[in-house]
Amino acid sequence: MIEELRIQGLGVIDEAVLELGPGLCVLTGETGAGKTMVVTGLELLLGMRAEAAVVRAGTTRARIEGRIRLPPGPIHDEVASLTDSAGGDVDEGGLILARTIAAQGGSRAFAGGASVPVSLLSQLCQPLVAVHGQADQQLLRQRGTQRRALDNFAGPEFADLLADYRQGYPKLRDTEQRLASAVSATRERALETDQLNHGLAEIQAVAPQPGEDVALLSEEIRLSHADTLRASAEEARLALSGSSQDEHGNDAQFLAATARSSLDGARVHDAEAGALSDRLAEIGYLLADASADVASYAEGLESDPQRLAWVQARRAALGGLTRKYGPTVDEVLAWSREADSRLRELDGSEETLAELSKEVSRLRRELATLATELTRLRNLAADALAAAVTDELSALAMPHAALTAAVTQRSDEAGLQIDGQTLAFGTDGVDEVEFLLASGSGATTRPLSKGASGGELSRVMLALEGVLSGTDETPTFVFDEVDAGVGGKAAVEVGRRLAKLARTAQVLVVTHLPQVAAFADHHYVVVKSDDGTVTSAGVLALDDDGRVRELSRMLAGLEDSATAAAHARELLASSRLEG
Repeated sequence: MIEELRIQGLGVIDEAVLELGPGLCVLTGETGAGKTMVVTGLELLLGMRAEAAVVRAGTTRARIEGRIRLPPGPIHDEVASLTDSAGGDVDEGGLILARTIAAQGGSRAFAGGASVPVSLLSQLCQPLVAVHGQADQQLLRQRGTQRRALDNFAGPEFADLLADYRQGYPKLRDTEQRLASAVSATRERALETDQLNHGLAEIQAVAPQPGEDVALLSEEIRLSHADTLRASAEEARLALSGSSQDEHGNDAQFLAATARSSLDGARVHDAEAGALSDRLAEIGYLLADASADVASYAEGLESDPQRLAWVQARRAALGGLTRKYGPTVDEVLAWSREADSRLRELDGSEETLAELSKEVSRLRRELATLATELTRLRNLAADALAAAVTDELSALAMPHAALTAAVTQRSDEAGLQIDGQTLAFGTDGVDEVEFLLASGSGATTRPLSKGASGGELSRVMLALEGVLSGTDETPTFVFDEVDAGVGGKAAVEVGRRLAKLARTAQVLVVTHLPQVAAFADHHYVVVKSDDGTVTSAGVLALDDDGRVRELSRMLAGLEDSATAAAHARELLASSRLEG
C-alpha cells in the first residue's frame, strides 16, 4: 500500500504530506483546493507523462516522493528484482520513489535511491497501484476495455490459454507476411527465370572456353599480318645463318665461327683465350638453334584467309556475350555459373512457397483451436461476470439494472472457415466483447457506449472493481471522483461498496460526496489558503471533530452549522455501524 506521499511545488500545492493508512482513505476539499492535483502528483510518481505547466509558479521544479509498502509474494519479488536491476534497493519491504519536473521542461525519476528511466516507474507500479479517474469512465465505454475486464475475470485457465494464443499469433502474422511476399514475387521470379534461361542458352550455344577471347585476339593479329611477319622472320634467318649459296657471308653464325677459330688457335698460348673460344662455341650453338627456330616460325606463317575469317567470326560471337554478361569470357563463364545457381534457388522458391502455405495452414488451425476455446471460456465468464455485476448494481441503488456481457465473433471474409464460421484472428482471439446495460425494469438493453449516463458509468465501474477485486491482486486502488453524477441513496451505496473493497485492499478516493466520505477509515482534507499574493494548498489528516466539520461543510457549505453537524454525526455513526 501507499504509506506516504510528499508533494512540493505542484500546481496550487506548495507543500503537502499524506501519511496514508490501510483501508478506505478519503480525500476531500473545496472546489479548486487541489484535490485533483494530489492525484496528479500520484500519477506522476507512477510514471505519467510530465508537462512543465504543472510546476507551481515561482518555483524551479516540482518534486513528488512516495513510499510504497510491498506485499509479500510474487509482486514483491518482481518489483524488488526490477529495482535491483536498475541499481536501486527495496528498503525493508518498502519501495521509495521520486519524480522531479523542471519548470524549464524535462523530468527525472528515481527508484530505490537510483536514477531510473521514467518508464521504469510505470513498470514498477503497474502491479502495485490502479488509478481510476473520470477518463477511465470514458474508457469503460470502449469495447477493448470491456474485453480486458472480462478477460481479467475469466480466471487462470483462461489467462494461460490466452498467453499461448498470444505467442502463436505473431508467428502466424509473420508467416502470412512472408507468404504474401513470396506470392507477390511470383511474377518477378518468372521474369527473372526467363532472363536467366535465355542468357544461359546464348552462352551454351557459343560454348566459350576459358581464356579463349585472349587467344583468338592474338591469333587474329598474327593471321592478319602473316606476310609481314614471314618477311621479318626470313630477314632474321638470313642474318643468323646466311644463304646456302653464300660460302663467305657475313651472317652471325659465320662471324661467330670465325671469331672462335681465331681464339681457338691461341689456346696453347693463353688459357683465357681458350675460355673465350669456348664461350663463342656456345654462342654458335645458340645461334644455330635460334636460326632453326626462326626458320620453323617462318614456315608456319602462311596466309590462311579461311582461318582468319573463322577467328574473326568466333571473336564476334564471343563479343556478343561479353557485351551482355561480362567484359571477358572468363567473367561470362562466371555469370553462367551464378545464373545456374540462381535458377536452382528459384526452382526451390516453389517449394518454399508450398512450405509457407502449409505452415500458415498449420498455424491457423492451431490458433483456431485456441481461439475456439477462448470463446467458450469467455462466454462462461461473461455469464458469471454479468450476474455478479448485476448483483453489485442492485446494491448500488440500481435494483432493476442488469448488465449483459455479449461475446461475438469478428467476421472477416479473409478469415479461416471453421464449422461454417469465418474466424478473423486478432491479437487476443476472435471475439468482440460489449457490455450492455438495462438501467431499469423493462428498459431497453443498450451498449454502455451509447446509453449509460455518467452516474451509471461510475456505478458500473465500481461494481466491476468490486467483482474483479476477488481476482485482482493489486494492493492499492485510487478513485478520482468515481462518484461523479451520483447522489442521494446511490451515494451511500457507493460509499458502502468502496468500504467493502477496502477490506481487501487500500482504497484512496477523491470525492465531493459526504455520504462516501463518511465511510472513510482515514479522512484527509485539502486546505487552500490565500494571502492575497500566493495561493497554496496543504493536506491535513482529520480527527473525529475535524471530520464532523468537513462533512458539515460538504453537506451544507457551513462548517459551524449545528444542523449540518448533527447530520454529519449521524452519517458517521451509520457508516461505523455498517462497518
